[in-house]
Amino acid sequence: MASVGQELLNVPLPDMVVKLALGIAEAQRALDENSVETAKALADTKIPLVLAVTQVIAADGSVSFTNAAPVEVSLLQIGLLPTFYQFAEATIEVTMDIKTTTSIETNIKVSAKAKVGFACWSASVAVDVSHNRKFGKEVRGTSRLVTRMVPVPPPARIAPELILVDNRPAAPVPPPP
Repeated sequence: MASVGQELLNVPLPDMVVKLALGIAEAQRALDENSVETAKALADTKIPLVLAVTQVIAADGSVSFTNAAPVEVSLLQIGLLPTFYQFAEATIEVTMDIKTTTSIETNIKVSAKAKVGFACWSASVAVDVSHNRKFGKEVRGTSRLVTRMVPVPPPARIAPELILVDNRPAAPVPPPP
């Protein structure tokens, strides 16, 4: 019969830790690949966007608007970014209850008979001994795996940099009074 200590040693905790780590690495790779695919889809999806609207207020107080021609921009260019996740924590919890019971039962049955007569007597004693030994082992175990994922900012270089080139002539500066 294995001891309680041996039962605890038989729990493959190192194997569980390795499998957890490999599972997290595989899941992280799948999450990253999904985010990259989302970034590609956002970069490939183009929409027409009016980048400027000019509002003109005339001397008489009337207001007019002039739209610039729409340009095709990607969803990535207008600021839609994929969400990236990472595993922040992983916990393995193993609980094992081991209960071992041993009981020994001994029964002794004694019976005696005696005969008494004139100048002679006889006696018989019968002893019946029985032993019963019982062993019981009860093992209960539970395990729980908990992981926590958190969103993280996308890589800094995924968002395009906006460069503004203004070739309009500068408005003349009025002379000081």
